[in-house]
Amino acid sequence: MAQSPIGGAVKALQLELKKILEEPVEGFRVKLINDESLFEWEVAIFGPPGTLYEGGYFKAHMKFPPDYPYNPPSVKFISKMWHPNVYENGDVCISILHPPVDDPQSGELPSERWNPTQNVRTILLSIISLLNEPNTYSPANVDASVMYRKWKESKGKDKEYENIIRKQALATKEDAEKDGVTVPTTLQEYCVTFKPVDTSNNDVVDFYDDDDYVCDMDDDEDDNEDEDDNYYDDDEDSGNGGES
Repeated sequence: MAQSPIGGAVKALQLELKKILEEPVEGFRVKLINDESLFEWEVAIFGPPGTLYEGGYFKAHMKFPPDYPYNPPSVKFISKMWHPNVYENGDVCISILHPPVDDPQSGELPSERWNPTQNVRTILLSIISLLNEPNTYSPANVDASVMYRKWKESKGKDKEYENIIRKQALATKEDAEKDGVTVPTTLQEYCVTFKPVDTSNNDVVDFYDDDDYVCDMDDDEDDNEDEDDNYYDDDEDSGNGGES
């Protein structure tokens, strides 16, 4: 008997959640919003060190359709997020979250859109990358896009965009403290591999313990020193490349 779409989605989400907890990636954490449903996750994204979002603990809700992974989830920030590719209501606009349809009017290639080989991990890593390299050609938040361009073109001299982002990152400190989370603020703290979570007791929805940081990369002081120089060097905007 063929498996129902929702049954396939449940199985896929069970496997994804278990894999993320057993083989975590730096930069984000996940848990279920409600232990009774696999279709709604809470994700927390750490602001990458060396960016305007450094020290930030940005929470979002990820909702999965009943036919996942054939269609993408939606992602909505519940923390305030001023960003060219995030609507003012928190909804994230990025190609990887757009349904896998051929739409020449969007300006997106089919390969840029969602496909069933994508997963939660690739979505969150794409969003983290987008934080520091927004797409301003088809922004979800036009005001944020204009402000970002002014900041970038002035090489940081126009502080309006920067001040808003840093203020929002600072405001997330209260949520981090409430959740008992230590937010990484250095590359060494951020670029880590967590010890695997024991999922044998099926308790796979808790955050990882903060004592479980194990750095897995070599220190590279030259790279750290060059980071600020490279911060304004990207002349090409990256992001979804299509309509929001």
